[in-house]
Amino acid sequence: MLNSNVNAKVKHLQGQIVVFIKNHVLNFGAVKKILFLVSFLIGVTAANAQFEKARDSVVQLFGVIMTADSLEAIPAVSVTVKGTKRGTITNNEGVFSIAVLKGDVIEFSHVSFLPGSVHVPDTLKGSQYSIVKTLVQDTAFLPVAIIRPRPTPEQFARDFVNVPIAEDELEILRKANTPEARRAYLAKLPQDGREMTNRQLNNVFQRARYQGQIPPMNIFSPAAWAEFINAWKRGDFKRK
Repeated sequence: MLNSNVNAKVKHLQGQIVVFIKNHVLNFGAVKKILFLVSFLIGVTAANAQFEKARDSVVQLFGVIMTADSLEAIPAVSVTVKGTKRGTITNNEGVFSIAVLKGDVIEFSHVSFLPGSVHVPDTLKGSQYSIVKTLVQDTAFLPVAIIRPRPTPEQFARDFVNVPIAEDELEILRKANTPEARRAYLAKLPQDGREMTNRQLNNVFQRARYQGQIPPMNIFSPAAWAEFINAWKRGDFKRK
């Protein structure tokens, strides 16, 4: 329908050009109008050809994914067009459908099967293409584990009691949650907004409180000396 409309418009423009040439003297302005109409006609023809080419290259791909050994349908297979972000997955019967272009490479992947691919022919005739793709099951080999029983119940009880058990996350956290570790962590932890606001308000209060006089010095405060001695005993001044 679209192609017929474009062809009708092109024929109409051709008729207008012929009528214009017959009814007007070819001066400079007339030549400009004719050149504009001719260039527009060429552009419409080229766009129509590109549209027809793009429309003919689109293919609706239908397919079924099956196992290579038993020919059973494989659900939830990822179907993607290589080099693009377009894709789909197979349904419970292993069937899928996706719009592709001629010459595209379609890739198939599944967690339990080896990946595969299919190339859509460039010389395909028509707008539909059907395939049946088989995938080979992927086998993962684990290292060998040999389990042997203890010779006697006494030996089993001895090994069961004395065997070292790796510490879990709770035990590691319990050992790291000491007063020294908490103080070191708090020393490196930056203050939040509330603490910074309280500190700033306290500084403003202290300046207003001792305005016009010399503020007291903590060097003569017994409480400050007691706090200094306790910090010295705790090792707060040691290099970390």
